[in-house]
Amino acid sequence: MADVVVVGSGPNGLAAAVIAASAGLSVRVLEAQDQPGGGSRTAELTLPGFHHDICAGAHPMALASPFFRAFDLAAHGVDVLAPTISYAHPLDGGIAGLAWRDLEATVADLGVDGQAWRSMFAPLIDRWPKVVDLAMSDLRTPPTSLSTAFAFGMRLLEQGSPLWNRPFHGEVAPAMLTGVAAHAITQPRALPAVGAALLLGTLAHVGGWVIPRGGSQAIPNALMAEIGRLGGEIVTGHRVDDFAELADARAVLFDTSPAEFLRIAGDRLPERYRNALKDFRYGGAACKVDFALGGPVPWTAPGAELAGTLHLVGTRAEAMAVEKRIAAGKFADRPYVIAIQPGVVDDTRAPAGKQTFYTYAHVPNGSTVDVSAAIEAQVERFAPGFKDLILAKHVTPAAFMPDHNANYVGGDISAGAMTLRQTAFRPLPRWNPYSTPLPSAYLCSSSTPPGPGVHGMPGLHAARHMLRTRFDIKTDPLKLLSRANATRVKQ
Repeated sequence: MADVVVVGSGPNGLAAAVIAASAGLSVRVLEAQDQPGGGSRTAELTLPGFHHDICAGAHPMALASPFFRAFDLAAHGVDVLAPTISYAHPLDGGIAGLAWRDLEATVADLGVDGQAWRSMFAPLIDRWPKVVDLAMSDLRTPPTSLSTAFAFGMRLLEQGSPLWNRPFHGEVAPAMLTGVAAHAITQPRALPAVGAALLLGTLAHVGGWVIPRGGSQAIPNALMAEIGRLGGEIVTGHRVDDFAELADARAVLFDTSPAEFLRIAGDRLPERYRNALKDFRYGGAACKVDFALGGPVPWTAPGAELAGTLHLVGTRAEAMAVEKRIAAGKFADRPYVIAIQPGVVDDTRAPAGKQTFYTYAHVPNGSTVDVSAAIEAQVERFAPGFKDLILAKHVTPAAFMPDHNANYVGGDISAGAMTLRQTAFRPLPRWNPYSTPLPSAYLCSSSTPPGPGVHGMPGLHAARHMLRTRFDIKTDPLKLLSRANATRVKQ
């Protein structure tokens, strides 16, 4: 048995495995699915030659997270492509809010609310690495920059309160911000959602919301290649059913939901801890629909055709009403839809002249309903003629999300409801959220801080603690990655 076993091959598990291998430990990754990668996989879901991202499609953190900055995806052969417009937010009447990578271009487009947008984001953009470090911390470590924490916190409190409309005069800018906040699948004015909007909104004007050439699978592929180079092993099609299988490992990192960890560890855990994990809440869910199209989506709003990601929901008020219904376990006639059109930068995703089109709609947790008709209608609302382009589609209702990723309980792609309590205390109130009552077992999934997203940070934080407590290795994981990169370059 290896020194370190990682259960689950999502970005967080692979990040932890890379760090452990960089420390000179023997590493084995066990993945239940036949295809590794967790929420960052790519497959031909509709027609031959159409390559669809199964879950994550655009990656604001791929160039920004401390883990990926140290790992350096480009140096490992990942071609990350940045659309000119990070995201667009169409509204009725043929207009759209456009988040250009260039902040000043965005400000100019927003007219009356341009100055408010600049005031909100320019101070965060100027110190974006500190903003990322703050948001991607273990939420236990004091911030390295108090001025950054203050600037971020003041905006967080404003947009998370009844004052959130105070800076704006029109409808476009507040709709844009709310569209990003709704990524959290919770009330857009909730503090965790606003925090996500400020972070992702900042990155939209820094490196952009990048799309890997060939598909999101390129990211785990790069991580797996590095694990292999360092002597690690990845085993697919291996579902762990009992902790006894892992007893010989000196440390086990679980890139799993609390529900999966409970299933595997079972009665070995103290009753109080088991009950606390059982109380962990899973939130609103997603119904994913992938389309093979005969050509580009015919957006009415100028500029939308340049955006990698689009938020289809309408005004700020509409988004609030939709997310309120989802939180109440109800469906929305006009759901919040995230759409990604990778073809704006990546011509490898579909045959010449054709397009892949990625969508998901927010739905109640555990839903078995196919909402593809509602998604098509919401796209058609902003792009008349869309339905005529559909060559094929692939639908994954929320209840079937766990079939390809057990961490998405009931279709919750955030791996746990993004409430204020469950953002600060994921998966439960402990000073060290990565440790467990089993001395060799650690949690490293998106159900731990800092939460969901393809950024590898739960894996980094868990690996740091694991190295110190189990192996007495106190070297910073980011330095370990730098050393490994230097070794790779020499080779």
